[in-house]
Amino acid sequence: MSEITAAAMSETTAMSQTTAMGETIAPVQTPCIGICSTTSFGDTVCRGCKRYAFEVIHWHAYDEAAKRAVQARIEGLMIQSMEGKLRIFSVPNLQQGLQRFKISFDPGLSPYCWLHDLLKKAHRHIERLDDYGVYVREDYAAMPLDELCELIDRELLLLCDAHYERYIRLTD
Repeated sequence: MSEITAAAMSETTAMSQTTAMGETIAPVQTPCIGICSTTSFGDTVCRGCKRYAFEVIHWHAYDEAAKRAVQARIEGLMIQSMEGKLRIFSVPNLQQGLQRFKISFDPGLSPYCWLHDLLKKAHRHIERLDDYGVYVREDYAAMPLDELCELIDRELLLLCDAHYERYIRLTD
């Protein structure tokens, strides 16, 4: 677990559940960020939260374990895609930026998930990423933010499609 994720998880203030082993577990929040393309456009993968259409439709029927599995898959793909392009150097600045744009975030998830949501919803209003505790890695530094966001989104959708083809479609 990265330092950023560990620091963010220590700040969790959400209502929690206790397992039989006495561990505290926060309930899974919906990954929806209000940009749903599965219900609006019929996409297989939502362009906003990156859930599959069947996951969006059945989310409220899932138990906590199923929700955590979906959340963990999405979180892993977001981290994989974003860490190579962006670096978070200040979690508090990122949190302030999210609050400024009234974008909710799950403290139990990696700040790279929060950054994804910030960029997805507000990148057109961001002039300097360093104001949000983020810098662009050298290989992508010359790329305009709009293009970088589009590249990240395309890559995430490709990763989601590949996961679907490898692990889900075969069981249909």
